[in-house]
Amino acid sequence: MEERKTWLERMAAKVPDPVVLFILMYVLLFVATMVVGGTTFTLPGVDPESGQRIEIVRAVRDMSTRENIVWIFDNAIVKNYLAYAHGLVGILVIAMLGIGVAEGSGLFAVLLKLAGKRVNQRLLPYVIALMGVLSNVASDAGYIVLIPLAAALYCAMGRNPLIGVAVSFAGVSAGFGANIIPATTHDFLVGLPAKDFALAQGVPWISRLGVPLNETTMDYFYTCSLVFVFTFLGGWVTNRFIAPKLDKMEWQVPEDMTGKSFDVTKEEIRDLKWAGLGLLIALSVLAYFGFGPLKGHFAKNVILFVSFSFFMSGLFYGVKRGKYRAAHDVVAAMTKQVKELGYMFVLTFFCFNFLALLTYSGVGAYITYAGVKGILALNLESSPILLLLAFILMGSTINLFVASLSAKWLMLGPIFIPMLYHVNPSLTPEVVCAAYRTADPCTNIITPVMTYAGVILLFCRRYKPNFTIGDLAIMMLPYSGIFLAVATSILLIWFKIGLPFGF
Repeated sequence: MEERKTWLERMAAKVPDPVVLFILMYVLLFVATMVVGGTTFTLPGVDPESGQRIEIVRAVRDMSTRENIVWIFDNAIVKNYLAYAHGLVGILVIAMLGIGVAEGSGLFAVLLKLAGKRVNQRLLPYVIALMGVLSNVASDAGYIVLIPLAAALYCAMGRNPLIGVAVSFAGVSAGFGANIIPATTHDFLVGLPAKDFALAQGVPWISRLGVPLNETTMDYFYTCSLVFVFTFLGGWVTNRFIAPKLDKMEWQVPEDMTGKSFDVTKEEIRDLKWAGLGLLIALSVLAYFGFGPLKGHFAKNVILFVSFSFFMSGLFYGVKRGKYRAAHDVVAAMTKQVKELGYMFVLTFFCFNFLALLTYSGVGAYITYAGVKGILALNLESSPILLLLAFILMGSTINLFVASLSAKWLMLGPIFIPMLYHVNPSLTPEVVCAAYRTADPCTNIITPVMTYAGVILLFCRRYKPNFTIGDLAIMMLPYSGIFLAVATSILLIWFKIGLPFGF
């Protein structure tokens, strides 16, 4: 039976393959720099040596000059591709090595089948959303690990795996603005620069309640509340809008899952204790390094540790089940998983080079400059609520073009922390930071420039080969709109009634 699609879905299906899309965007961006190259604009900043407030004159680079063409070619492979986002391509490969061993052993299949039988299907989206929100404690591991597992879980239940992709993707992205655990990496990325931005430009480092601010916990009460908000919304949107639609959509079981029984034998359950033994050994090794030689560096190596835990659990289980009889069996399992990343290697080359060009050319900063000028033109000095609303809308819009949390903050923070405070003293640094963290995660899931967009698309195409980047954006749009509307409303109410944002 042919699927009935709305006009929006038909338009989304016409969006070119992401590889072609990024090539076209790269060419258009290159041509745009030739047209507006040399355009100068001024943004406030901080002198790295003196710490004093300065005005930074920036210019859009004309990328057609010899010097900039040399930059494009000299950096295309290593800096702009392999080293982009702290070596994301390599991180994905390392993560997949451990996942490959666990999957090849049959461990994932057993765990997923058990979860599918024992978890209420109405509650499952809420559980996955919560896991996604909390996963950012392990940096970007949620994108790499949780999303394919959630898809496989729905596949094991006989339901469209894209439901699992959607709710886990929404949860993981939302988690960058929320967490129960204080002082996460993202708290540091926002809080530490914010203090420099404030003090360097004459903004007191105190809250609107007159209390000295702590860089990493100044928004903790607010971001902690968003954990429960995003968890509820993630589950509700899935059950209300996403699942009913996707359950009617055709999808396919991947070849490596075709023909597998969804029943769990007593032997499979019995042998799980060997996976537990492998995990226990892995955790013991991680504890030794985490509290010993790598103390203070654990977070920087979390992907290695996660991959090692999957590797040990899968190895012990696979040996017990007879899946791994020799070392080459284990190597074959890792190799098979990495082979499936072939499309990702092609896509990320063009995607990451486009993002690097967007930053280096100055076009990304110019977009920010245009947004700032737009807010100033609104003349909202007397209304802090409208100022916050305008800032959130601008931040979420810029997020469609500049996806990196830290990159956007380094452009927006030096401008808006002093500007909003001097326009209205009730808009103290923690309020501006909370508004930024409200805007940042909600539109990540609908933009093709999001660092992991191509990877998520790869997961989707495992179950629906003709799935496009436009289809992905349409699928995630309900989460994006509802998350942004509700979180913004909560922030404005929080501000209006005078609750402390953190401690």
